[in-house]
Parts: sequence; C-alpha cells; structure tokens
Amino acid sequence: MLFNQLQDAGLNEIEAKIYLATLELGETSVSRIARKAEIKRTTVYLSLENLMHRGLISAIKKEGKTHYFAEDPRNLERLAEERKQRLSKLMPQLLSIANLVDKKPEIRYFEGTDGIKEVFKDALNYPSQEICMLYSESYIRDFEEKFFSEYYVPERIKRKISARAILPDNLEMRALAERKQDLRQVKLISSALFNIKIEIMIYGKTKISIISFAEKFALIIDSPQINESFKSIFETMWDVATKK
Repeated sequence: MLFNQLQDAGLNEIEAKIYLATLELGETSVSRIARKAEIKRTTVYLSLENLMHRGLISAIKKEGKTHYFAEDPRNLERLAEERKQRLSKLMPQLLSIANLVDKKPEIRYFEGTDGIKEVFKDALNYPSQEICMLYSESYIRDFEEKFFSEYYVPERIKRKISARAILPDNLEMRALAERKQDLRQVKLISSALFNIKIEIMIYGKTKISIISFAEKFALIIDSPQINESFKSIFETMWDVATKK
C-alpha cells in the first residue's frame, strides 16, 4: 500500500496522508488538503511546515492566498538516502555506547527429559569448537543413555566438536571413562573432593549449561563473563586431575 510505503520512507502517518492528498489535488489550499486527508486544518498547517522544510511540499502566493503543491516524489529517495547516511555516521558512536553498557546474562529454563535434551542439542550448534564438561554419576542413573549413544555423541563427532570431561573417581565413572569415544578426553578427580550432583557444560564462548538429571531441569546461561569464569575453574581442575 502506497500509504505504508510513505511511512517506510520516513513520513509519519499524518505527513503521509497530507503528502498523498496534496499530490492528488495538485496546486491547492489548506482547506481542501484537510478535507481530502480527513485531518484538522490546524494539524495540516503544522505538518505542511515540516514537509516544506524537507522539500516535499512547496507553496506559492496567488491573489493574497497561499496555495500548496507536492514536489517531485523522487525527493523521497533523496530523503531516504540522507537518513541512511546520517545513520551510518551515527552507528560507530551508538555501537561504542552499547559496548559500554553491562549486558545482563540471558538465562533460559528447561524442564523434563525433553527439555534436558534441548540443552544438549544447543551445545551442538557450535561445530569445530570444544565443550568442557563436569560430570556426575547422576548422568548414568537418572537419564537415557540411548540419547547419548544414538544421537548426541554421533552428532558431536560428525560436527567435529571435541570434548574434555572431568569425572568423579568412582567405579561408575571409571567404567564410563574407559569407553572409547572419538574427540574426547577424560580426567578423574577423587570423589571425596569432587562430589558433584549436577552436570555443567561450558561451550560456545558465551554459554554454560547446568543440568540436574535427578530433578529433571536445566539452565542455559548466555554470558561471556560467566563462561570465562567457569572455563578458568575447569582449566584449574583439569591441570590437577588424574589423566585416564
């Protein structure tokens, strides 16, 4: 619709109505523009001033009365280009201001088995990167091994996502660590020190996930600072862990 396109070009609703009315009427008076556009005369006067300032409407005096006419519609292209150039000049300043603002982390909540699966699928959205994981034996007791063996692990390998995992050192986790798996490294920490009940994944440069298999819920936190902090904790633990 032409009216909507005029608004897209930078005119407000009233200005678009007045410009269209003036364009259709040709050289005309304020009263005729007001009737055609169905806008009060006082409002028309104010908008005409704005449109004249922008080079879209002109006025001439005839027999003591002011008549208005629409300028070449191609002036709208000029106005749009001027707006684009002004925005381009402003963009570096706007971006620098945006970068100074501390952004709150985005937190997403997931429930149930399907929700937990969605969290693992999110980690697959970063091919050729690395996932760092802190495991718990709850992974074995409270979740579907089939999901990992038939979907998650094959997809991770297919997308060339490497994994490093730290596990508590007990019989269940040792058996898991001994399973051969491409693109995966595993280390163990004494379960007396590393008594973890949840799983934590650090991935994508800005994300961490916290998963409680027993309680059937998970969180994804999207924050560069939180990701970096957890990655630092992981690397410290990785350095002191026993290689398996």
